[in-house]
Amino acid sequence: MFKKTLKFATLLLASTSLMGAATTNAFADDTASESKSFTEALSSGKVSGDMRLRFETVNQDGYSDIANAFTLRTKLSYSTATFSGFSAKIEFENSISFEDQYNSTINGKTMYPVVADPKSTEVNQAYLAFTGLENTTIVAGRQAVNLDNQRFVGAVGFRQNDQTFDAVAVINSSIPDVTAIYGYVWNVNRILSDKHPFGNLATNTHILNLSYTGVKDLKISTYAYLVDLDHAAVQTLSAQTFGIRLAGNTNLSDSLKLTYAAEYANQSNYAGNPAAFSVNYLFAEAGVKMSGFTVKAAFESLGSDEGNYSFQTPLATLHKFNGWADQFLGTPINGLNDFFVTASYAVKSDESVLDGIKVSAIYHKFKSQTGGLNYGSEFDAIISKKINETFNVSFKYAKYSADTFGQDTRKFWMTLGMKF
Repeated sequence: MFKKTLKFATLLLASTSLMGAATTNAFADDTASESKSFTEALSSGKVSGDMRLRFETVNQDGYSDIANAFTLRTKLSYSTATFSGFSAKIEFENSISFEDQYNSTINGKTMYPVVADPKSTEVNQAYLAFTGLENTTIVAGRQAVNLDNQRFVGAVGFRQNDQTFDAVAVINSSIPDVTAIYGYVWNVNRILSDKHPFGNLATNTHILNLSYTGVKDLKISTYAYLVDLDHAAVQTLSAQTFGIRLAGNTNLSDSLKLTYAAEYANQSNYAGNPAAFSVNYLFAEAGVKMSGFTVKAAFESLGSDEGNYSFQTPLATLHKFNGWADQFLGTPINGLNDFFVTASYAVKSDESVLDGIKVSAIYHKFKSQTGGLNYGSEFDAIISKKINETFNVSFKYAKYSADTFGQDTRKFWMTLGMKF
């Protein structure tokens, strides 16, 4: 482990030098919203990108070998300026591995635990946008989509290959304080890459999300997600989900703030799903913020229909929820109740080198929603720092202790990111 860490540190320093040199290249500045000609729209576009260097290690019961993944993700994007209401974006994403002693899901190294960061080169985003209608944006093509807190639809930004959607989306804000989003998705480009048998999922999925922000410091969202997956192996994940979410905060004093969120959804069979079921989703969270400290307590429940079917979120940013050890990427058949508490602190001091450091710790207790099973518990922690407008660094840890579900798992990440 020490040798792996030392190797990462050496390459990290070398990569920092290379990425620092990259920032001296000339890139186009942000452009005006409307160009006078098509040629000008192309020539005055913006080039941007980011690089993310990461070392991840996984020690999991059931495997004799520890997984070590040392990967570099690079994105390069070009966005045109707007001409006659039209604009376009194309983004390429490449992920390479310097140390591949891990199961990437497509490299055949099943003696190691999974690190879902396969080597890949893909068109990450490629879309055409139209803003010529008042208070309306239409986007068609491959795009990243993050709705609300990403519990149901998200881009899985933590992993080295994004989840994106081949879709048409319409965003309208004609009604004051209301944003309406409709999307039709015909393909999901998953994090497992094009080389994986399930790296692409053909769909006939409809997404509707309405949000209201007319109440100070409160956002209310209602949604309908009609997920129809064509592949026979995953048709049991086809479902219709209807729900409502509230999230906001209240100032109790000049230095003390109350934060809260609540959500309810119902899910039932849809389209080609051969099952018949109805399951509920519940979420409640309350916290306080004071002088850089934040403490939250939360409960999330993904229900079960008498142990025959459980609430699923196949289009979500799954790594963000139910523990970073990724033991619950799919909801167990008896459902899942997740009780968790979060404590975090953000350093804010312009005169200190510690400014910008954020530290968080989370404790989860997992139980079944039905059947009275104690699944296990997990401790997660992260320390991160935004060094400047270009560089950021983080150290992240997860430890899952299994009772009746999954395997004891320990994960550790060291990450250096750069944006240009």
